[in-house]
Amino acid sequence: MTALMHLAARHGRALLILGLVLGIALPGLALVMRDWIPETIAALLFFAALRIGPRAAMGAMADVGSTLGVLAITQLAFPLLLTMAFLAAGWTGPLAMGLILMAAAAPISGSPSITIMTGNDPAPALRVMIFGTALLPLTVIPVFWLLPALDGGGAVLLAAGRLLLVIAIAVACGFLVRAFVMRDPGPDAIKSIDGVSAILLGVVVIGLMSAVGPAITADPVGLAINLAVAFAVNFVLQIATTAALRRAGRDRVAVPYGIVTGNRNIGIFLTALPLSVTDPLLLFIGCYQIPMYLTPMLLGRFYAARHA
Repeated sequence: MTALMHLAARHGRALLILGLVLGIALPGLALVMRDWIPETIAALLFFAALRIGPRAAMGAMADVGSTLGVLAITQLAFPLLLTMAFLAAGWTGPLAMGLILMAAAAPISGSPSITIMTGNDPAPALRVMIFGTALLPLTVIPVFWLLPALDGGGAVLLAAGRLLLVIAIAVACGFLVRAFVMRDPGPDAIKSIDGVSAILLGVVVIGLMSAVGPAITADPVGLAINLAVAFAVNFVLQIATTAALRRAGRDRVAVPYGIVTGNRNIGIFLTALPLSVTDPLLLFIGCYQIPMYLTPMLLGRFYAARHA
């Protein structure tokens, strides 16, 4: 079993691609896996916390100002500016709404695991993801206030609270196991944890592709447009954030902050907003998963360029 986990860790990027292919080619399997996404994400968080450990995570949390600064820009100012720009231009279609919700969302729960696959420190990504989810009920309020279609948003606040509870329980369990059971894991244990995380990420990807496969034949033009926009926005956000932080001499957090800036948990809004709002967004949300989970492969060399 250990050898299998080590193999999965070495080929984590290939497992993500395999998950994408299976999810698109086998929509029935994707629908089955979609039902297990919440549990799988909770498991991912557990193993990310187990790998990092409470001491490293709490040490990173000492830099709360940096975390809050990143979130103030990426999760509050950015979606507000985007919303105002789209409203001023009169662009209120599904793609515009999808981009606004992407910008307003907290980082995806798999951010620490994706950061690990790029060979960088996952602690800053875990910290921003936790704080971002905790603050989501507050940061979405001004965005929803500007968008009449998202009247009230109370259901989204409840969904954010539920997600925060899941994150808190999973991370706490991971920290407890690290503190009392696996106090000083060696390289083999760390590699086994990375292997488990890679497999779990692959399973998540399969479920997230449930809306993309059918669009290949039903709406190929719409699929191409949404996919192109998703890749452009995601990678521009990641590259621009990382490059700016590197120029500022913040190499330690440049990659994890870049990853959390581009990779957002739009899915939280699917469970909370009215179907009249979310149904037209399903294709974009599905397409946005593809650049997120191809990040380790397509941006791996860029992220490794200044990695010591």
